[in-house]
Amino acid sequence: MSDTVTNADGRPLSKRGERTRRRLLEAAEAVFAELGYHDASIVKITEAAGVGQGTFYLYFASKKDVFDELVVDLNHRVRQAMTEAASQGTTRAEMERLGFAGYFRFVAEHPALYRIIRQAEFVSPEMLHLHYERLTSGYVAGLRQAMEAGEIADGDPELLAWALMGIGELVGMRWILWNGRTELPADVLEELGRIITRALGSRTGSP
Repeated sequence: MSDTVTNADGRPLSKRGERTRRRLLEAAEAVFAELGYHDASIVKITEAAGVGQGTFYLYFASKKDVFDELVVDLNHRVRQAMTEAASQGTTRAEMERLGFAGYFRFVAEHPALYRIIRQAEFVSPEMLHLHYERLTSGYVAGLRQAMEAGEIADGDPELLAWALMGIGELVGMRWILWNGRTELPADVLEELGRIITRALGSRTGSP
């Protein structure tokens, strides 16, 4: 799937069209998170977005289509949040900690991410796979580069990426989603940083 913003016919959108499409995606995020895919409807999405049903079909072909596009949209935004945060780091360990912090901030602002990705397992398995594949592709490349530079311990960068992602996802679920927090507690983030550093290891010391 492409990240190019288009209408239902695949044509590029005007700025106004992009704003309308964004409103529909934001409404879909809220409706799918609250009601679940099967109880959600195009009527509820358009009501939440403040547009008519005819307008919906200018941008999306069906409820499944808007759900799939929402997964792509959330994936793009969470990756962007993590990348921007990580870019402030000067070492791989610092980049990891900052990237995780960026992820937790995004989760606090968009708790629907968890609910929608979990629904994708049953509603649209191919989008679930796409979500995690896009999360890991750049991540694996960055870890491999750090290994080759001698900054972190040698190992399987793909396995390390998936393991670290699993830690972040479950920590966010436990300390943000379930508790309704707006941020990860400072002591949890600090301890998580130590866990990440140990997981990364180094060539000059024990992992």
